[in-house]
Amino acid sequence: MEVAPAWAPAVGFTLLPHAGGFLGSKITKKEIPVWYESLRKPSWCPPNWVFAPVWGTLYTSMGYGSYLVWKELGGFNEKSVVPLALYAGQLALNWAWTPIFFGAHKMGWGLVTLLLTTGTATATTASWYNINKTAAYLMVPYLAWLTMASALNYRIWNDNRNKK
Repeated sequence: MEVAPAWAPAVGFTLLPHAGGFLGSKITKKEIPVWYESLRKPSWCPPNWVFAPVWGTLYTSMGYGSYLVWKELGGFNEKSVVPLALYAGQLALNWAWTPIFFGAHKMGWGLVTLLLTTGTATATTASWYNINKTAAYLMVPYLAWLTMASALNYRIWNDNRNKK
């Protein structure tokens, strides 16, 4: 008797990153109208409506990539510890950014968290490359977005340092 359908791991891995995004969106929605709107932002800051579809796409992409790595390595085992632990670490850092930046209004610590996320996501991508190139390529848009988000976080932090 089959415990779960063959497609279940693909769906589970793909949806997992959205859990943190969903929880973070509760904080973000509360803070955007007053606190975030009051901050000085650079002219190249994307409009607020862009963030949800971009993050939805990036979470789906990285989640499916993690499934490809898990499948290629035969599930959770000794070979998958490092690539999947790196992935889990960067995902935890990713999820931590929203409560730090939006929830606690700690823009500098948000930047530190983003830089750690970017470094860990880069290590994840590198570790995935020799396992499944498609999985690694699925991380590239995420790395690009993290780079932009880090620059944006830096500018917001720098331009609003004296704001109470």
